[in-house]
Order: sequence, then structure tokens, then C-alpha cells
Amino acid sequence: MQNRRPKRITKLRGRRTAGYGRIKGHRASGQRGGKGNAGSKKHHYIKVMMENPRYFGKWGFKRPAKLVEEVRIMNIGDIDQMVDRLVERGIATKKGARYVVDVAKLGVDKILGGGKVKHKLDLTGVKYISESAKTKVTEVGGTLDIPVA
Repeated sequence: MQNRRPKRITKLRGRRTAGYGRIKGHRASGQRGGKGNAGSKKHHYIKVMMENPRYFGKWGFKRPAKLVEEVRIMNIGDIDQMVDRLVERGIATKKGARYVVDVAKLGVDKILGGGKVKHKLDLTGVKYISESAKTKVTEVGGTLDIPVA
């Protein structure tokens, strides 16, 4: 059977400090060593290191914004879908069953292989293109004009 005994605090009631040291003890945040992350570099350092060892310091690096080149991408399926609108705008031209698309005028740096290709596309001004996009264009009978690096 369980031994029921009064909690320690009930015994200490009426005794000036009730086990909290000074009379003012257990009143404010000083009793717990400060609020929030107070003391994280001093008396709570071990607690912080146990929860998150990488809390202090820096890791890795961030490249300067002027060196980071933003590559604009587009799927080959999207180009194939809007090829008629590109002809209207003058970005592409139609020669028989073939469409000659100037990708540089379109403002695209890299072509990815998402989507389906139904038209014969002759792509010019291509900087980068994925392998899957190459195969999709050539399977239908299109060509690529890629500058040699």
C-alpha cells in the first residue's frame, strides 16, 4: 500500500522562507538564473550546449551576392506548349513544320526536361540544357544549337 505523506512545502509553510533561501527567494526570475536565454554564455552554458551544440559560432560561408549568378530555367514542355504564342511575339519563327526558337530572346539560361515535346523545335541561343531535354527534342526530330565551351 502507498505511503501518503504531506508534500514538503506544506511542512515548510509558516517558516519565513519556506526553503527558498532569502525572504525574497522564489519571487522573481532571479531565482531561476534569469529569463529566457539569460546566462547562456555563463551559468547556463552547459544547458545550452546540451540542447544545441551549434548555438554559438558560425559554420560554412555565404557567397557574396555579386558572385552568385542566378540561372533562369524553363521546362522544354512549357516552351513546346507556348510555341505558337512565341511566333506571334517574334521570339520564334515557323519554317514548315519546324519552329525555330531563340531561347536567349526568351530570357532563359537553362532548359530542363519536364513536360512533353510534340513540335519539331530548333533551339538557338541555348546556354545550358539537361540531358533529358536534349533527348526529348532530338527524338521528335528537332535540333540544338549549343555553343562549344
